[in-house]
Amino acid sequence: MTYTFFDFLQLVGALGIFIFGMKIFSDGLQKVAGHRLRAILKGMTTSRFRGILTGFTATTITQSSSTTTVMVVSFVNAGLITFLESTGVVMGANIGTTVTAWMVSVFGFKMQITPVAISMIGIFFPFMFFGREKLQNLAEAMIGFGILFIGLEFIKNGVPNIQDNPEMFAALDGLTEFGFLSIILFVFIGTLLTLLTQSSSAATAITLVMLFQGWIDFPIAAAMVLGENVGTTVTANLAAIVGNVHAKRAARFHFIFNVFGVIWMITLIGPFLNGIDSVMQYFTPEAGSIFGDSEAARASATLGLSLFHTTFNILNVILLVGLTPRIVKFVERMQKDTDKSDEAFRLQYISTGLMSSAELSIAQAHKEIELFGKLIEKMHFSFSALFFKKQKKHEKFLKKIEKREQITDNIELEVAEYLTKISSSNLTDTSTRKIRAMHSMINDLERIGDLYFQMSKTFQQMERENVRLPDDAMHEVSDYLDLVRSAIKLMRKNMDSSNGEPVNLDKAIKLENKINAARDTMKDAHYARLEQGAYSTKAGVFFLDFVTRLEKIGDHLFNVNEALAGKKLKTHTDLEVGR
Repeated sequence: MTYTFFDFLQLVGALGIFIFGMKIFSDGLQKVAGHRLRAILKGMTTSRFRGILTGFTATTITQSSSTTTVMVVSFVNAGLITFLESTGVVMGANIGTTVTAWMVSVFGFKMQITPVAISMIGIFFPFMFFGREKLQNLAEAMIGFGILFIGLEFIKNGVPNIQDNPEMFAALDGLTEFGFLSIILFVFIGTLLTLLTQSSSAATAITLVMLFQGWIDFPIAAAMVLGENVGTTVTANLAAIVGNVHAKRAARFHFIFNVFGVIWMITLIGPFLNGIDSVMQYFTPEAGSIFGDSEAARASATLGLSLFHTTFNILNVILLVGLTPRIVKFVERMQKDTDKSDEAFRLQYISTGLMSSAELSIAQAHKEIELFGKLIEKMHFSFSALFFKKQKKHEKFLKKIEKREQITDNIELEVAEYLTKISSSNLTDTSTRKIRAMHSMINDLERIGDLYFQMSKTFQQMERENVRLPDDAMHEVSDYLDLVRSAIKLMRKNMDSSNGEPVNLDKAIKLENKINAARDTMKDAHYARLEQGAYSTKAGVFFLDFVTRLEKIGDHLFNVNEALAGKKLKTHTDLEVGR
């Protein structure tokens, strides 16, 4: 045997180059896609079949089914889509992951791609230094594409030669002599290979190389591909460990869906592979049967394996899409909702880690900030209820405000840490501006949460000291709360990433000026009441405290709108609309 430990290290290094090239290729594609990728993801919830198309397209762009499924788990965890809505995307991701296999088998074995890959790097490398971001991102994707195939060539050269290493081949060949049990064994080997590489695409590339080099035959390669379909589900299940019950269900569905598919395929694998062989002989008659041992047959077998991979995943979706509601019920019984705190957890923080690119991570953070805005609106309703609900319900609303204020602290901390992690990536100027704006937003939203909590404590003190405001003061506070509520609704509308419209500050400026004008009017009324003896000095202090803090809330809401618009006005107290 001539294969040494140093040769093995070279093979591991070649695999590293392949995975690194795939990452650069994927990141570049996602940056090129930019807003279009987010638009694709918005189509998730329309229907199950639209979800399948979404999953396929997103996986084709990200070049990773794990990325798509982890993203789906994150969205389910955040409550942005339901468990049932996520199932279509997961099924589509299974089909999308086969694109990489086609790319590798077509370019990597049917033609000499390495000179083309190096030439491609030479062509696009200068564009990395151009000022235009789109050109830089496209160049990054093409350089990654080139590195990917250079890595594949190194893997092909790094796999030991059969003639020089008969002992290794004999040991591997010995595992193929158990008939149907060998198929089962290599399904597990394929699963293990995916776990070790943390990439089904890398595991598939290794399987294709082993098939091309003659280390394994076509049925064994097909069994390994089936195992890789199971192994790719592990990443999403690991991501769901820290998620809520809905995220766990989405990850479990992915696992069960793929395992069901592997089970039915194993029972039909003989006739199915014969069918693939017939198709390949029809299109490439000169290569002969894909079960053959000639170089032409092995090259044809790599295409046949990609055809098997794609056909299996498409048929699996067709067969099981109608059974999805039943699988969903089975998963719900398996993963029961025993923790009622899950609903609150969905509002707390991003818990499933960064996406595969900064663009997706930023979109994820923005979704979390949208939930933050929703939480602020709930705090506003709870505080308003203190004034206008019966006294026996006050304790309930005070507890709600206190609990939600703690949640706002958690959200600010966790989202800030998440944004800081994104900042360590290689960001475009646009992404950097978005992250800075998001830091500003979460700071303002957390301050709003603090102000509602402080006002609730003021209200509590007012009740404890048995101080009551006169009816006209109560009406003024009520009208002011309605005005602030309008500002919150406008902020949430501007936050809504699904409307796709640029933020116009005209309405925000109008509302901010109304809030400031109302504050001045209420202060004048306050001093008039003091002079007339309409209420005590202590009641006046409480009233003024509410007015001042609500006006500050208006300021913070306007700051959020400024950040969403990407503008910072010098002042906004006396601004005219459109200036």
